[in-house]
Amino acid sequence: MAPLPNSHTEPDGSAVIRVLSYNIRSMRDDTDALARVIRACAPDLVLIQEAPRFFRWRKKLARLASAADLVILTGGATAAGPAVLCSLRATVERTEDVLLPLTPGLHRRGFATAVVRFGAARLGVVSFHLSLQQDERYEQGGLLLDRLAGLGVDHAIAGGDLNDRPDGRTFRRLADALQDCRTTAPWGGEFTSWSTNPHQRIDAIFATKGIEVLGCGVPEDRPGLTGADLRAATDHLPVLAALRVPAAS
Repeated sequence: MAPLPNSHTEPDGSAVIRVLSYNIRSMRDDTDALARVIRACAPDLVLIQEAPRFFRWRKKLARLASAADLVILTGGATAAGPAVLCSLRATVERTEDVLLPLTPGLHRRGFATAVVRFGAARLGVVSFHLSLQQDERYEQGGLLLDRLAGLGVDHAIAGGDLNDRPDGRTFRRLADALQDCRTTAPWGGEFTSWSTNPHQRIDAIFATKGIEVLGCGVPEDRPGLTGADLRAATDHLPVLAALRVPAAS
């Protein structure tokens, strides 16, 4: 498996970035292994699902960010679980945590959103975790597309846990409107759930048209990354993408 390109800026001002999407199960597993996995992927952005939401949640998320050589950008309990971490390479324009309509008896969902710049490249970012209930999940997929369109940027990405497979109605809704990065440029492993027995792809990174996908999949062979850590860190496997974002016009 050829390695993904490292983060860098192209002569034309476009930015090559690494984006990681990861369901971390509220950091209930081996947090040292979790930090090692994230750090080994060398991401510019980490789109987290199931960030800590209760007692001292900010401190727990900050500890993870520090251990992975990153900082908190937005999200956590204020977005009902989704969060975004970033490297110091990112310049933050704005952030917003969005709570979605609550269906009685179901878990509250939300989006962690931001607009960032990498040099001359400007990028909208959304971390999401969609419902287990199929009708609510489909509606949330539409809200996600609306949120991306409303960020006011030419280029945007969304990453998260869909609780849906590629042949599912909601997954197809997103893939019809956006680039499913894994399908566009397959790299690494395919299945994300569960980490101890991967057999389905329910986690994904999506990109708007105009972003060049250089590779996307489950990282399996990187320095400092071990199968033991991937299994111990959480119950999902991460999705890593390398993307080329054009310079803002």
